Amino acid sequence: MASTEVTAALTMAALVSGLALAAGDTVHVWEKVEIVLAAQKTCTNPYTDVDVYVDLEGPDFRRRCYGFWDGGSTFRVRVLATRPGTWRWRSGSNTDDPGLNAATGSFEAVPWSQSDLKANPSRHGMIRPTVNGHALQHADGTPFFLLGDTWWATATFRYPWHGDDRERPLGPKAGLKDFVRYRKAQGFNCIAMIAAFPAWANDGKPARWNEKDGTVIRAAWRHPTGESAKDMHDEAGNRPFLFPGRIPGLEKYVPDLERINPAYFQSMDRKIDYLNAQGFVPFIEVTRRDIGQLWKKHYPWPDSYVRYIQYVWSRYQANICLFSPIHFDTPHASISASAWNATANRQLDRYGPPPFGTMAGTNSNPSTLRNFGHVDKAKWLTFHQVGNRRTHDLYPYLTEIYEAKPPVPGLNGEPYYDGMLDAEAGSDRAALYCRSGMYGSVLSGGLAGHIYGAGGWNGGMWGGNRTEGAPDPIWEAIQWPSAGQMQHLRAFVLSEGARYRDLVPSADLLDPSRAGKAKSCVGWAYCARTPDREFFLLYFETECPPATLSGAKRNGKYAARWFNPRTGRCKKPVAVTANGRGTIALPPFPDKDDWAMKLTLE
Repeated sequence: MASTEVTAALTMAALVSGLALAAGDTVHVWEKVEIVLAAQKTCTNPYTDVDVYVDLEGPDFRRRCYGFWDGGSTFRVRVLATRPGTWRWRSGSNTDDPGLNAATGSFEAVPWSQSDLKANPSRHGMIRPTVNGHALQHADGTPFFLLGDTWWATATFRYPWHGDDRERPLGPKAGLKDFVRYRKAQGFNCIAMIAAFPAWANDGKPARWNEKDGTVIRAAWRHPTGESAKDMHDEAGNRPFLFPGRIPGLEKYVPDLERINPAYFQSMDRKIDYLNAQGFVPFIEVTRRDIGQLWKKHYPWPDSYVRYIQYVWSRYQANICLFSPIHFDTPHASISASAWNATANRQLDRYGPPPFGTMAGTNSNPSTLRNFGHVDKAKWLTFHQVGNRRTHDLYPYLTEIYEAKPPVPGLNGEPYYDGMLDAEAGSDRAALYCRSGMYGSVLSGGLAGHIYGAGGWNGGMWGGNRTEGAPDPIWEAIQWPSAGQMQHLRAFVLSEGARYRDLVPSADLLDPSRAGKAKSCVGWAYCARTPDREFFLLYFETECPPATLSGAKRNGKYAARWFNPRTGRCKKPVAVTANGRGTIALPPFPDKDDWAMKLTLE
């Protein structure tokens, strides 16, 4: 999406793509407007010492929108218009700096045309819960069924940025734009990423922990065999925080977590803007859980971490995205979930919720509901997730989320990854396990959508593996067939339009529903049904025995359509009739593979 830059000191001047913009000129709704303020005074650490903001007013909107330091004397506040009309702003700060205070400006916002909206779904606005709280939609009501991929290292050189738009083949020279192009053609609309790995500087040694208190001594993006940390800098060598660090003995490997490096985030800005321009919604987690112990032990906790959350969130608050205060994939080598939750709540208390309604959740194990509690305890949370357990015994946590009151959307954010367990990466069996994650999660209550992952412990897409000759490099992992089958999940779930939003997870209506082992991805069956009993979606993992379905309308006549989750094709409908108790003997499976089914009342 395009953005507008407004430069301001005591009076306002402005630039839009190099053209002069007078106060009152026009932008589109949901289009980023960047207000640039130049400090006239110096301070020791602008990142930690200065809060800058604008008070923004527009149609049905009045909020304080915080900004961020971007190096030198430059501060930026990124805003947008949520509705057409006149928008006015006035700057302020927690200092007496005349360059940051009392600047004013205005702009006019107009709606996008229908052709513009069709060209880029991001123009429909920020992601919101549906009215019933169980699914997602854009601000204008357009359905948003999230189909994501896990590219945790997006901000780094592992997803390289090429300034030109030349298409490169999927190989060692391919970059972010080539990967986005490939996933866009497969129907993906979200990329899950971690903004920064602040402890990552490769000392060539395995990660290890203090045996006395469990404190991380070397935090590493590593696989479980203990290999050394992988470099996680951007294409220019920038890391998110500056070296040397302040922890004795680790100055070369752990940066100073209170000296942020704007150059790293400027590089990340390009990638976030590009994803929005291609219709993708980035899910931005600010960092990973294994930095928590060092941060809490050596820096002013929790305020130092609160500052960092706010920095990332204010930087991307005017992008169409989703937020997370921590990537909590496991409690191992981390501070407690309650400590992370208290810190995220403190950030909300200090700065308020994201001004334009950006939703927040977090990758969790086994679920955000279990780790952090519901929205009364995790005040920052507006959607739930499950993840990081690779077999189908994870999916009932989504039903638990679905049943929580008040309802909030839920999804599986880190399910089985192609190449894990007993399946060879890129194989039919790996794709089978991925499909279990897709359909089993959504029909268990994850109506917000689904996030896919590719790569075993060698890395693949999630680890950003760019080592030629090593297993699962990015340019191979992105082509595994399982990802191409994600688009069939959307086709199946949206086959009756937005009606899927009303589905209620109801696996107990199938008999049997759990014939297979709990720690596997075969033998279980899933059902979701609308309260009026007129619409059912079913999914059967491979090795499921024949099943009967209860809970239909008594003597109701239904059209049953087998759906092939490997190809996205439907079989011809078969007429089935419920008996006087509302039970249906389902037609036999077309073959021994996994199958989905849609039933609609005739």
